Amino acid sequence: MMSLSIASPSGVTFTSKINLSKSSFHGIQIPKIIQARAVNAPPPSCPSLVVKMAKREEELKEIRTKTTEELQEEIVDLKGELFMLRLQRSARNEFKSSEFLRMRKRIARMLTVKREREVEEGINKRISRKLDRKWKKSIVPRPPPSLKKLREEEAAEEAKEAAS
Repeated sequence: MMSLSIASPSGVTFTSKINLSKSSFHGIQIPKIIQARAVNAPPPSCPSLVVKMAKREEELKEIRTKTTEELQEEIVDLKGELFMLRLQRSARNEFKSSEFLRMRKRIARMLTVKREREVEEGINKRISRKLDRKWKKSIVPRPPPSLKKLREEEAAEEAKEAAS
């Protein structure tokens, strides 16, 4: 492996490493350039990253204000919503693909807060898993909120048509 350094007039030094590896084609050596950050340059800052982190912090504060029972109810609702998104995707209906990641991350944050509370109470991992199994068995299947809303809208339309 070779290292290459380039100095610019501003005094910032850029380094690049060249990795020479053998190709499977007749032993020809092909150089692969691995770009590295400037040695003296500050790390690039991204204002959108700061905004995303602020939103995440607000969301975590909101989650932490909820009780454990409310968290469990919302987890069940979000998992139902996630299931509905999967159905929409399989039926090739229009949906926002970004919702998958957003819901999965929200569920993960809620489960993390739930586990943090268990750790504070002194519940170890093994007992926590047993409690989770009990909780999952006790869940009564119900339609997700979006499906309930859709059914209510359809019922309202039918009532309008019947009244007309």
